[in-house]
Amino acid sequence: MSSETKRYMRILVFFDLPVVTRAERRAYTQFRRFLINDGYDMIQFSVYGRIVYGRDVEEKHLRRLAANMPPAGSIRSLTVTEKQYASMKLLVGRPRFQEKKVNARQLLLF
Repeated sequence: MSSETKRYMRILVFFDLPVVTRAERRAYTQFRRFLINDGYDMIQFSVYGRIVYGRDVEEKHLRRLAANMPPAGSIRSLTVTEKQYASMKLLVGRPRFQEKKVNARQLLLF
């Protein structure tokens, strides 16, 4: 794969899951734990993001996401380049610890 198509990107996952019954709360908790264990950071409530390097890794994580979805609710994903993500504006509130501005060359992967 050429270096032009291999670049850092972010997968953003937006979800709205029902939590009325005990089974639904359990499915919500399992999905949220999957996201955290798979390297996603919470950007805000029900919005999680993860850094990936290249389309191949993106596809792998989208397959993992599809395999761990709960049976009910709404889940969406959006992939943006790191440059597009960095241009996001925070309109109200303060940035989370994970969102501290760093030079694009200083990406930290945990």
